[in-house]
Amino acid sequence: MQPELVLAHLSADERLRPLLDTMPFPYREASGQGIFCDLLESIVSQQLSVKAAATIFGRFCTLFPEGRPEIHTLVAMPDERLYSVGLSRQKAAYVRNVAAFFAEQPQWEDAIHTLSDADILHQLTRIKGVGAWTVEMLLMFSLNRPDVFPVGDLGIQQGMKRLYGLEQSGKALLREMERIAEPWRPYRSYACYYLWKWKDS
Repeated sequence: MQPELVLAHLSADERLRPLLDTMPFPYREASGQGIFCDLLESIVSQQLSVKAAATIFGRFCTLFPEGRPEIHTLVAMPDERLYSVGLSRQKAAYVRNVAAFFAEQPQWEDAIHTLSDADILHQLTRIKGVGAWTVEMLLMFSLNRPDVFPVGDLGIQQGMKRLYGLEQSGKALLREMERIAEPWRPYRSYACYYLWKWKDS
């Protein structure tokens, strides 16, 4: 990705432009853990603080001999072991569902790099426990896809309400966010990286 192309395109948005001018370009690097591991970590992190999620996922990884989640080991793991590291019954079922999906489709982790964002979203959200937000985070942070817009993300909602003075709520808010973000294509992911950083700072 060439930063100058992204910045030139997004700078057409007058509200977004000051963020681009004052904040560093958000270079992204893959985690190196692999899609399977990243998806599990995203599920474990749902509805938890960053600190709590990191603690529980770290404990979860200790359940595996190499300290790294392994598909077939997870499929066969007793529920009690998953509960012992802090996973709820629901999340234990969800991570097992993910492991079953990858066990049944061993070629999928390699094939994912040839699939479109829409195809990945469609296939992964068929797994019980994997929602659109979880897949969108995978697309952005594991696959470095440049044009993802997680409209349901609370941080993006808060950032856009503040930056654009939005007063809507519910579906009306989502529609207005989609309208504002439409000109950001094909670099909506980068606009979101800036919004997250700006909101947190």
